[in-house]
Amino acid sequence: MNRLHTLSVVWCCFVLFVGELYADDVQSKLKLNIETQRIFGSEHPGLYKHPASITELKNGDLYVAYYGGSGEYSTDTAVYGSRRKFGETNWSSPGVIADTPFHGDGNPVVWQAPDGVVWLFYVNLYGDTWSDARVKAKISTDGAQTWSDSFMLSEERGSMARGKPIVLIDGDYLLPMYHETGNDREIVGPETVSYFLRYHPPTQKWTETNRIHSKQGNLQPQVVQLTNEHLVCFMRRGGGYGPTSSGYIQRSESIDGGHNWSDATDTEFKNPNSAVDVEKLTNGHLVLVYNDHMYERSPLSIAISTDQGKTFPHRRDISGGENSFAYPYMIQTRDGKILVLYTMNYRTTIMLSEFSESAILDFKRN
Repeated sequence: MNRLHTLSVVWCCFVLFVGELYADDVQSKLKLNIETQRIFGSEHPGLYKHPASITELKNGDLYVAYYGGSGEYSTDTAVYGSRRKFGETNWSSPGVIADTPFHGDGNPVVWQAPDGVVWLFYVNLYGDTWSDARVKAKISTDGAQTWSDSFMLSEERGSMARGKPIVLIDGDYLLPMYHETGNDREIVGPETVSYFLRYHPPTQKWTETNRIHSKQGNLQPQVVQLTNEHLVCFMRRGGGYGPTSSGYIQRSESIDGGHNWSDATDTEFKNPNSAVDVEKLTNGHLVLVYNDHMYERSPLSIAISTDQGKTFPHRRDISGGENSFAYPYMIQTRDGKILVLYTMNYRTTIMLSEFSESAILDFKRN
């Protein structure tokens, strides 16, 4: 009897031990998961779907804005909005939230500010190329349910927006902007420059920073604040789209709180003249999403820095293969998840990847 009892105890301990090992293995695999879903395709309004943006609203809903129509430069393009309610998995059918008669609209950036106001920045096309664009805006005070009339944010010919604003330590907002030059749809001119508009909430005034110059031109800056005075931004390179051995993400720094910026320099990261994004996580780590290639928009990769951008040793591809993964837009939600929105299938499909930081930090590259 005692022997049977002892064997039973040993067996139970073994089962519990194996069960714990299995549970730990499952938990480890879950931490490495990257969940990717197709959220909009050709069945939704606007066959062409490209730069999309996402924000987490104060009630926990997620809100996406993209622009769609028959083509990139078509006059029938409009800005569409869609919502995924908190706790749900389905997205609402996209509806038009901005549409300028006789002119194309593009590059929407949707963002909720700390005071609850939801901003929509978007580009208005006045000619045959983006060098003829202007930047307009709308606001919503009811959680992106309804929108104000549009107003012109920048009337300068060639002014563009693409990236999310950040809230600076002093309370100002910093909106990434760029000025695109040239009239060639296949080349981004070397005079193309990045800059920022700074918004002071108490006065509701926008002021402009200096412009960031580089040899090939640069555009679509994405910015993070490291300290009160030190900020860094990463930018898409200018130039063409053909094979090259010198296509790198551009980087610029500010050491006076974001008022003035250095000329851009090459980073170690490849760039096929395609958009990038960077996010500062709540733990201070920096996450960079980019196309790890000099002239193709595949793969789409993530890199993480734990030393304020000095090095990015943690890397993983989140999409790859024979496709084009473009215009990534990234946020961190209040539950700590990292969300990356991007387009594929010749700019007809919008994808969303969700993952924890551990999916990159704990990933072992072959």
